[in-house]
Amino acid sequence: MESAALHGKKKKSLSKETRWTLIGLAFASPWIIGFITFTAYPFFVSFYYSLTSYDLINSPKWVGFDNYAQIFKDSYFYKAIQNTFFMAAIAVPINLFASLIIALVLNLKVKGIAIYRTIYYLPAVIPAVAGAMLWSWLLNPEYGIIDIVLRAVGLPDPAWLSDPQFTKPSLILMGLWGAGAGAIIYLAALQGIPQHYYEAASLDGANLWQKFRYITLPALSPVTLFQLIMGLIGAFQIFTESFILMGDSMGGPDQSMLFYAVYLYQQAFISLKMGYASALAWVLFVIVILVTIGIFKSSMRWVYYGGD
Repeated sequence: MESAALHGKKKKSLSKETRWTLIGLAFASPWIIGFITFTAYPFFVSFYYSLTSYDLINSPKWVGFDNYAQIFKDSYFYKAIQNTFFMAAIAVPINLFASLIIALVLNLKVKGIAIYRTIYYLPAVIPAVAGAMLWSWLLNPEYGIIDIVLRAVGLPDPAWLSDPQFTKPSLILMGLWGAGAGAIIYLAALQGIPQHYYEAASLDGANLWQKFRYITLPALSPVTLFQLIMGLIGAFQIFTESFILMGDSMGGPDQSMLFYAVYLYQQAFISLKMGYASALAWVLFVIVILVTIGIFKSSMRWVYYGGD
């Protein structure tokens, strides 16, 4: 009798857990449906399209791996890869360095520091399109304020967006304007470093550089790893700035602004080569995965966690 009662109680308890699970799934269902519809399904179907010839109008025609073979014969692909890797290798480290310097300054205990932190972070919340439009005016060779200041002090005033030697430096300059977002992340990490580390180092006679080199940098290394990976992923997907600044000629002067995402867009929505564009997207996915794995492998030598 007691056994039957316990069994019934346990069964009732399990049904209650099931009800709570169903309630949780019901609340999560909008996200689940959205993820399946807008992320998972396009992800897998794009691989199928990459094996076909598809123009959005006619039905996809199976071509196997012909799209992938064509990619490595495409000179524009190599130009796009070259431009994109340049931004990843040059712009990302510069942005990380600028973010760290800004964070160190914003970590100082001075009057009104909260106002300065807000000011430095504000550019990060401005939409990318609005920011690109603003910089197109600032970098204008005739009435742009940057060239006006350069001429006033007797320095050369380059045609930033017309000279292929200065188009990518223009984007790097634009990226520095938004370095406040990374600086805030570094600032949070700086404030999480235990002060007794610095006190112990002072007792041992360490100077400011030694404290920075042996305490601050290792303590910030997990944050640097995160920002490096996110920065590289963002660099491989540069699109908005080139699209807005270059207008119809999205490759820019001498194709200097033909980044991978821009070329993918051209193939997909201008040339309507959806199969070829899908193949380009999967090649980019593999490149990002390989770069990310390489960074994680190398991080074992330079990233230090709390228990290390």
